[in-house]
Amino acid sequence: MPVKKLLHTRYRVNDVERSARFYQDALGLAISRRHTSPRGAQLVFLATPNSDEEIELCQMPPGAIPVQVQSDLTHLAFEVENLEAFTAELKSKGYELSDGPTKTGSGSWIAFIDAPEGYEVELIQRSPQ
Repeated sequence: MPVKKLLHTRYRVNDVERSARFYQDALGLAISRRHTSPRGAQLVFLATPNSDEEIELCQMPPGAIPVQVQSDLTHLAFEVENLEAFTAELKSKGYELSDGPTKTGSGSWIAFIDAPEGYEVELIQRSPQ
């Protein structure tokens, strides 16, 4: 029997408030809920547009080993309507791309921005069909 659906993806962070601000300010995501886990971790869930899946940010209690994100370990990918306009808005908020924009073989445009802990966020403007 297959699973029913994907509910959320968790990213451990060192500073849950700083990371939540990034996802809100840079990407326009909204906090759907927050709470403390039974183990004492601070959890913030972010709603993603046009999707039931959420992003869970998790800051472990004091004394936990700090997060050190490996290069190119994982990334989130979001579709944007107009990459050039989105990039200009990011710059106006003080955020810089870490890579791109780059045109792909399919005619789409991609770029990357780094979240506070070093997780990559891919921005994709799909090619016109």
